[in-house]
Amino acid sequence: MSQNTSNALVYTNENCQGCNRCISVCPVLTANYSIPSPSGQGQRIEVHSENCINCGACFDICEHNARSFCDDTEQFFEDLRKGQRISVILAPAFKANYPDQYERVLGGLKKLGVNHIISVSFGADITTWAYINYISKNNFTGGISQPCPAIINYIEHYEPELIKKLVPIHSPMMCTAIYAKKYMNITDKLAFISPCIAKKAEITDPNTNGYVSYNLTFAHLMEYVRRHNIMGESISDEVSYGLGSIYPMPGGLKENVYWFCGEDVFVRQVEGEKRAYEFLKDYKKRVQRNDHLPFMVDILNCERGCLYGTGIEEEKSESEENYYNIEKIKAQSKKKNAFHPFSKLLSPKQRLWWLNRKFGRLKMEDFMRKYTDKSSTISLREPTSFQLNTVFEKLGKYTSDDRSINCGACGYNNCTEMASAIFNGCNTPANCIHYIKNEVQQFSLQLEEQNNRILRKNEEISSFIAEDFEALNSSIDGMLQGNSVNAEESNAISAAMTRISEFCGSLESSFTSIQALLNQLEKNNENVSRIASQTTILSLNAAVEASRSGAAGKGFAVVADEVKALAESSRIMAEQSDMNREEIVKAIQELMQETEELTHSIADINDRLTNLAACTQEVFAESDVVKGISSTVKGRLEALSHRE
Repeated sequence: MSQNTSNALVYTNENCQGCNRCISVCPVLTANYSIPSPSGQGQRIEVHSENCINCGACFDICEHNARSFCDDTEQFFEDLRKGQRISVILAPAFKANYPDQYERVLGGLKKLGVNHIISVSFGADITTWAYINYISKNNFTGGISQPCPAIINYIEHYEPELIKKLVPIHSPMMCTAIYAKKYMNITDKLAFISPCIAKKAEITDPNTNGYVSYNLTFAHLMEYVRRHNIMGESISDEVSYGLGSIYPMPGGLKENVYWFCGEDVFVRQVEGEKRAYEFLKDYKKRVQRNDHLPFMVDILNCERGCLYGTGIEEEKSESEENYYNIEKIKAQSKKKNAFHPFSKLLSPKQRLWWLNRKFGRLKMEDFMRKYTDKSSTISLREPTSFQLNTVFEKLGKYTSDDRSINCGACGYNNCTEMASAIFNGCNTPANCIHYIKNEVQQFSLQLEEQNNRILRKNEEISSFIAEDFEALNSSIDGMLQGNSVNAEESNAISAAMTRISEFCGSLESSFTSIQALLNQLEKNNENVSRIASQTTILSLNAAVEASRSGAAGKGFAVVADEVKALAESSRIMAEQSDMNREEIVKAIQELMQETEELTHSIADINDRLTNLAACTQEVFAESDVVKGISSTVKGRLEALSHRE
């Protein structure tokens, strides 16, 4: 349920879309003000409660049901439950809206503790009587009727020059309340069952002296009645009345005046939220010029009268049924015999005589009211030409044509009203579609210029990139060639290392063969040494035998010595040969160990060269891919550059 956070009579609920339609029908320039939506998306139109006249035009025009209103229904039933003594005065439009329910609703109220129920139709008869008498006795021609509180609000706040033309007689509601208090001596609080939101403003006006305490609109009352099943026995109102029952229909007051004064008098009839307030502006000029004025002005805020007031239920406003119901009530009021004061068989003069006789005991001063100039309470400033010009320049409107586009998208009648609203702080340039259009156009030009700068920068970048890609392609070609050479060299080195490895293998085999020969030499040396030893022994034996033989053995002794010397020489040579062999073996072993290490190193180098050759081939392949991508990107950049 929507919440009224500002305690305003009419307020904006959460459904507002910021469409400005409420502004378009509002008769008051500053009764609405535009603020950013809490969601941050778009605008929201709030009600300026001090400036609002509660005319309800925004309810009729809003498709989003974004406006709500307050009345006293909840407080009325709460006070009844607490035992507060309350009586009810009833608008005649209630019967027309609920012809089959109103008596049972009244019975339900009685059951809850309501004391008296009096139709305002009776008060309307008093109003007619007081109007005719005051106008006639004071020659008060051109007076503006008083029953509509929205009209009174507007005059007191925005056209105070017309206050002097307001008929100083209370409305039917107030005439009924005054009669109940002063002539029926009812001390209860009074509640008004009302078709009008704005009646609350009349009730709380100091000039109505607090006679009425509650305004119960039809819509809120009937919603409460249905929700709580408040129905009782059929109850009628307590006083009889006449043609006052047709007051809620358009021209109802005029018809009453004609009924009692004849149709020779000119009563100007005006209805409708837009027409009524335009009429009052023009009427002020007529009064100021002392032009011819009508007998009186019968003016209502609502186009279809109080029958379809601002406080009725929405489904009722969509039907024509109320007109037909009020016609039945009207026919019943006029179907009187010749002895009834409101009989249609009588002449207007005779009816007026009977009307004066019926209310002759009343004091007219009891039913007269005062009005207050409230224009000083309104936060509305009239901008000077200079101030308007400043606002127009802020809107980007420099020529008279710009300032008279008058498209109405902002909700106001013309550009000047919009400028005045902005000056009064009720709106912002963001709500002017042409201001936004100009802003968009300026932004578009800025975007176009920015885009052109980007295009130029892109062309420069494309040129640089093209040059870089040329260099990149050249480098890649060099890399490809270098990688190809590297691959060939790596393969050649790998082949050479393979040959070296094979040579090392052959050398190792040769060393093995030499080792075998040396081993054989060792065996031969051993044999030589053994033979030398045996030869030495033989030479010794020969020497012994020679000594034994004396001179005959001297030659043999020489031979023995030679053989001994030869044996010793062989032994020494064998020993030296063994020593040399050992050195050779040691050297060969060291060479074989180093050859083995060389073989391992060559194998490792060969593996690395193989990996290097494989990597070179992979780099070659990847470089070829990079070159292809580079060519593709370059081609796309050139195509993009041509399109731009």
